[in-house]
Amino acid sequence: MSRLGSMPIEIPQGVSVAIDGKTVQVSGEKGELSHDIPRGISVDQEDSQLVVARSGDDKKSRSMHGLTRSLLQNMVEGVSEGFSKVLIVEGTGYRAAMSGNKLQLTVGYSHPVEISPPDGIDIETPSRTRIIVSGIDKQLVGQVAAKIREVRPPEPYHGHGIRYEGEHIRRKEGKSAVVTTG
Repeated sequence: MSRLGSMPIEIPQGVSVAIDGKTVQVSGEKGELSHDIPRGISVDQEDSQLVVARSGDDKKSRSMHGLTRSLLQNMVEGVSEGFSKVLIVEGTGYRAAMSGNKLQLTVGYSHPVEISPPDGIDIETPSRTRIIVSGIDKQLVGQVAAKIREVRPPEPYHGHGIRYEGEHIRRKEGKSAVVTTG
């Protein structure tokens, strides 16, 4: 039995869940999300909890049990609290700024790089070296943050680039002079 899949999901105040056949819709103060339940998995609402169960013990059902529960948990958390990722821009002359709705990154290329956020994602730049990506869909927030980081990943010699807050960059030693005896 899946340890994660068998745990019930607590539904906080202000969040409503509607189960319509194989579709679960979760709505809260921040927005609304929906997810299609895979075959072999059932979702039931008991009081203020969601219970995810599987019909069989085949490999596909076992693998989808915990995944479905995690996705529903993220939906409930997203519509009630939301998710955010913080990115740090490091390097001489590197900076980030909002230009209208687009994020403009100056990270050592000949021209600034512009990134347009998809619907449901908010990008803020409280300072020139800090980017905050937030939204209700955990997967989309992570995907947009990864896309921004991909523009200039941190390099191991000086640490310049865009990294996640709290991410540790393994530093490498640069070239050293070779002493020859002759």
